[in-house]
Amino acid sequence: MFEWNGRGLSIGDLHVTAPIVQGGMGVGISGYRLAAAVANEGGIGVISAVGLGYMGKTLEDEGLKALAKAGTEVRNITAMRQEVRRARALTRGVIGVNIMVAITEFMEMAKAAVEEGVDVIFAGAGLPLNLPKVLTEGSHTKLVPIVSSAKAAKLIAKRWMTTYGYAPDGFVLEGPKAGGHLGFSREQIDDPDYQLEALVGPVVEEARRIGEEAGKTIPVIAGGGIFTGEDIADMLDRGASGVQMATRFVATEECDADTAFKQAYVDCKKEDIGIITSPVGLPGRALINSFLKEAKEGLRHPKNCPRHCITTCKGMEAPYCISSALINACFGKLNSGFAFIGANGYRVDRIITVHELFEELGEGFRRAQAAKNGQAVL
Repeated sequence: MFEWNGRGLSIGDLHVTAPIVQGGMGVGISGYRLAAAVANEGGIGVISAVGLGYMGKTLEDEGLKALAKAGTEVRNITAMRQEVRRARALTRGVIGVNIMVAITEFMEMAKAAVEEGVDVIFAGAGLPLNLPKVLTEGSHTKLVPIVSSAKAAKLIAKRWMTTYGYAPDGFVLEGPKAGGHLGFSREQIDDPDYQLEALVGPVVEEARRIGEEAGKTIPVIAGGGIFTGEDIADMLDRGASGVQMATRFVATEECDADTAFKQAYVDCKKEDIGIITSPVGLPGRALINSFLKEAKEGLRHPKNCPRHCITTCKGMEAPYCISSALINACFGKLNSGFAFIGANGYRVDRIITVHELFEELGEGFRRAQAAKNGQAVL
């Protein structure tokens, strides 16, 4: 296994040999198979917690069956517990859970993740101002907010340290080239001042300042548009401790989505990727297809809102039910749904294994390091 020239990633007492966090992708795209495969390659594998209970998966663990039967927690949470346990059965590596702040059961989901002993909670799509409240005595779970600016990092840290005496264990800085929901206005998405390369320095500096105050090292993980090993080397040179990558992991054998979903990435062209206005009230980058075109024309209006899954969704006023659309897409029914995708998704040209992807990324990283040091690239 390539050792990344010693440039692994540490979050508190957690350490992985590869400075790579696999981004959380819902609904169902990054489940236990993908997370375990990434963890086995020395990265941090991440399960997306959003909407798992809506996917019709059978609960296999007897303890989880009892929970569901007793009705003591919503099925989304029980299903997340199962994904974590399944991942743990396949790896001894680091497993995280990505939880959207905007989901209805955010705090309950985070509490359950701590109970399951997940290594890291990544929290975005909103400000997780009360997240440390879920920690219990003896828990080892690290808390890493996803931010889009140094200002957001400062705000979260101030709230956590003042209220809970706890500083973030790290920050994921997600730039505007990411897929999915974006923490930027439409005007900012293409503004040079808001690109990842411009944002990473100020966030690294803010994390350093917070860390000095709190007496801990706070790594910054840069994401959004990271595609090659050379991109990884560039972000580390700019001060990031690691990178978050999501789009690259879709077109892998181990990705939990249907093959048709993965093939849509392979087949897409640059002009197929666009910015949409999501029913949850945020701009998002997606693969534009017939479903989204019909939704824009008002032809996909939901008949009801059975789930009330996202606090910011307007329900029956929405152009379509986003959870249903994403679930359909995960199962390969792209005529009834759509796929989120990063700005560089059109560069995906084949479906490979997670191991092959890590080998490719490692080789690109090695080339970049050799070029930087004036060495011949073999």
